[in-house]
Amino acid sequence: MENKIYKYYRLFGWSILAAVFAFLVNNVLQLSFGFQSIFLVDNKFSTTSIVEFTVYLLSLIISFILMLKLSDKPLRYDSKILHNFNVYIIRSCFWVIFLVGLVDITISFLRVEKLFEVFLSKELTSQFTRPVFVGSFIHVPLIIIGFIIGMFTRTLGFQWLSLLIVASELVIVITRFIFSYEQTFMGDLVRYWYAGLFLFASAYTLYDEGHVRVDILYQGLKDKTKGLVNCVGSITLGVSTSLTIIFIGFHGKQSIINSPVLNFEITQQGTVGMFIKYHLALFLGIFGLTMLIQFISYFFESLADYYGEKGKRVIESQIGH
Repeated sequence: MENKIYKYYRLFGWSILAAVFAFLVNNVLQLSFGFQSIFLVDNKFSTTSIVEFTVYLLSLIISFILMLKLSDKPLRYDSKILHNFNVYIIRSCFWVIFLVGLVDITISFLRVEKLFEVFLSKELTSQFTRPVFVGSFIHVPLIIIGFIIGMFTRTLGFQWLSLLIVASELVIVITRFIFSYEQTFMGDLVRYWYAGLFLFASAYTLYDEGHVRVDILYQGLKDKTKGLVNCVGSITLGVSTSLTIIFIGFHGKQSIINSPVLNFEITQQGTVGMFIKYHLALFLGIFGLTMLIQFISYFFESLADYYGEKGKRVIESQIGH
């Protein structure tokens, strides 16, 4: 009986993720290739909107295939797959902001101190003052490299990122009070890494049950009841919030994520700062996506707890709530 019920849970969870994936794919098609959104009711159904509709249809078909393929597996198996994939995204994002941070602050230093002019031509030097050039030819390759490195490493990098932030703050203090030297890009790097640390680590913190839980009755409940509470809470509070962030953030060219990314937006300080403001907007989307994946993973795990599946995960170090 439980296995029959499992297929509906699986279809529900995987369909949410597949629909979001299709939404993000169509977002790229609309912004990069001028495809027409299927949600534009005022326009007629065009070839491009048919393509977008096909993407959504394929996402649902994939959900059915996954439901059938995993039908003989416990729900904890689905949860583990999603968690491992999420860890890969988080791990890769750490390498991305590590590489981009170091390279971009070096470029900023050379640009502010006018050192590019020493060994580059005027034309090429001027290119490094253009966010589009730096974003397209410096940041994008580094992002690709970061995700490749993420495939071959196993560390999440949170501890190293925390150490890098402390080191960056220390450098600012030393250069300001000893050498009387401080530039905008130095503070930009600290904010860049701080944002990555908190937004990227949130999903793993959920997995490790490290977020603050307002607990009145929860600790006194039975494991089965806790599973039910976590299951309902994952969908009604966690998934709903994550979907809101994703759909509002990526809906249309003028949305809070799409607009900065399309324009390679930088801070008002201009060329004296790092060209990473549009990354900070994208961080919000990554936060929403990784939290969504982790909440669906938590949903499957909570259902497994509710139905008494073997292999319940034990959190070794509980953080005080």
